[in-house]
Amino acid sequence: MRDVQSGPADVPLRIDRVGVKSLSIPLTVRDRARGEQRTVARVDLSVDLPARFKGTHMSRFLEALRGMDTLDMPGCTRLLHDLRDRLQARSAHLCFQFSYFLEHRAPATGIPALVDYACFLRGTMRDAEAELALGVEVPVMTVCPCSKAISREGAHSQRAMIRMEAGCSGMLWLEDLIDIGRESGSSPVYALLKREDEKFVTEAAFAAPAFVEDVVRNAASRLAAHPRVRGFRVEVESMESIHNHSAYACIDQMDG
Repeated sequence: MRDVQSGPADVPLRIDRVGVKSLSIPLTVRDRARGEQRTVARVDLSVDLPARFKGTHMSRFLEALRGMDTLDMPGCTRLLHDLRDRLQARSAHLCFQFSYFLEHRAPATGIPALVDYACFLRGTMRDAEAELALGVEVPVMTVCPCSKAISREGAHSQRAMIRMEAGCSGMLWLEDLIDIGRESGSSPVYALLKREDEKFVTEAAFAAPAFVEDVVRNAASRLAAHPRVRGFRVEVESMESIHNHSAYACIDQMDG
């Protein structure tokens, strides 16, 4: 049958990325405590396309993905190689976005409950070398140091989101990144809290007030000290409780 995609392009311009987005597939991810857990990932795959070709072969992205059932660094490296070879491309790109669940015990009563974290694994291959990065969003609580200093009673507090992306050298656990995030605000957040737990969390947070600048520096210093992190980007967005805007800070050291 005629291969229309491989024919000449009407407008001969090189395309940086062409592929498929928002595929949903079931996958197994590594769990430090239990060995593995099942999840559903949303997948984006793409390659570059030379100016001489009219189109790429979309079915080949699905064929390359078909045998993948475990999400890890070696598997993603193989997938990038496969995409580039199948589609005769110079570069290949992937992104897996998925939910990951960890059990956390309430700080006073010890009652366990699951917290879900939005995670991703992103990869690019150029010149036969794969660059992979693991990412996660970790919610925390922050108490404003300025509000606490100028108020006779109380201070405003809010939830903040820490978004981390880390280049990997060897096995990097999602739990490592989640722990870094939970330790970087005024307090971690929990799924289930009784009154004793709420008292504990509130008092602990007010004892450790933190600006968005403090949180991003806390997380960045911990990422920089991790032996398996090779470059990172960390963003913090504080959804302010007394302002009609968010506060934001970012430290970007993805080039190491």
